[in-house]
Amino acid sequence: MDKTPEAPERSLDQSKMPYQLPFPPEAATEIVVPSALPEDERVWVPQMENVWFRPLCLHTGQGYWINLLRVRKSGVLSRHRHPAPVHGFVLRGRWHYLEHDWVANEGGYVFEPPGETHTLVVPDDVPEMITLFHITGCMIYVDPWGKQTGYEDVFTKIDMCRKHYAQNGLGGDFVDQFVR
Repeated sequence: MDKTPEAPERSLDQSKMPYQLPFPPEAATEIVVPSALPEDERVWVPQMENVWFRPLCLHTGQGYWINLLRVRKSGVLSRHRHPAPVHGFVLRGRWHYLEHDWVANEGGYVFEPPGETHTLVVPDDVPEMITLFHITGCMIYVDPWGKQTGYEDVFTKIDMCRKHYAQNGLGGDFVDQFVR
């Protein structure tokens, strides 16, 4: 069993000392995004007309992604199913699901349990909606009767980012800073 190194003199003010031991060599590096709402429009990846996402963390080992979803159109955005949990925090605007009677308002948090299928709608009077989403697994796009029409997972998100950044001058490897 490894022995913990001897503690230094107790007279030192340890409350202001950083951690003194090395991090595990297998630990991934942190991600620090100085401005999650970027000034450079090229960081936003187009998903469909008037809909973009901004990656924050794309974790291939655990199969999740965290991004900002920005919508500048009203109406139905998508109908999809989640086989794993989703967390959302509304930064701007508001939205709701046709299948529920609640509204996700600015400053609000939403937990979507595994098995949830819903149709996302942005109201007519909302010029811009931005929500931080943490999505595990995948999003399965479906018609009203549950027939699959498409899907997204962390790997398709990385591919979308890589193509977009390669085309807009940031370089395809720009996405690598968000991949773990």
